[in-house]
Amino acid sequence: MAHESDEVDRILTAWDRQRPDLDFSPLEVLSRVDRLSRHLDRARRDAFRRSELEPWEWDVLSALRRAGEPFQLSPKQLLQQTLVSSGTMTNRIDRLVGRRLVRREADPADGRSILVTLTDDGKTRVDAAITRLVDAEALLLGTLSRADRERLAALLRKLSLSFDSQG
Repeated sequence: MAHESDEVDRILTAWDRQRPDLDFSPLEVLSRVDRLSRHLDRARRDAFRRSELEPWEWDVLSALRRAGEPFQLSPKQLLQQTLVSSGTMTNRIDRLVGRRLVRREADPADGRSILVTLTDDGKTRVDAAITRLVDAEALLLGTLSRADRERLAALLRKLSLSFDSQG
């Protein structure tokens, strides 16, 4: 069965003519992942922009939203979920407090600690953003059947786990 050619096929065909001694099969997969990543990045940025959020704001707010009622986490828990430095997280929390998307509260279990809590406005924005994001990503995958998406997700999970296990 013949398949349609995309830009990656054209690039690899040209490379194969120039360097027939190399196996280009890794590029066949990862060049497409890279190109798809650019489309996904644009779709995500647009979904966040339409909810008046920056991508870094989305990272923090979505971590709080996923935590469930009462939508609060400690700064340390936020650090673990967003993989940024302590100083960066402090700056992000300050900026989100300034925008009234989160508030700081004393931790009732430990008076020396604080919890970061999602405000109603923060919840409204993150809910709007996730709705837009899911819709945009569904469009990006629109040419794939449910079975194809599940198969692709399983393969990408397998690859992702191999990277995660490397530390």
